[in-house]
Amino acid sequence: VQLQASGGGLVQPGGSLRLSCAASGRILGVNGMGWYRQYPGKERELVAIITSGGRTNYLDSVKGRFTISSDNTKNTVYLRMDSLKPEDTAVYYCKASTVWGHDYWGQGTLVTVSS
Repeated sequence: VQLQASGGGLVQPGGSLRLSCAASGRILGVNGMGWYRQYPGKERELVAIITSGGRTNYLDSVKGRFTISSDNTKNTVYLRMDSLKPEDTAVYYCKASTVWGHDYWGQGTLVTVSS
């Protein structure tokens, strides 16, 4: 089973994008899904997570601008990004975590915020 992320691209500051991440098949035991981002030469950082019960948590710098949502029946997770800033430019990765401690990662999608 693989995760496929999509929706990245070039957007002007203040603009919006919606990232999507879907599993190629059924993943059993998913207890949470999330989005991470990585800057060149830096470690991957958590942007937002959502549990199977719907609880969410966000990186402080994106609170109020980004919204994570999911469809548990389809193992799909979304990230709505509004009021984008140049510092949001990064490669964004999705992840699905299972109750058995296994993580599935998507391939990454590039978000570029620039005028």
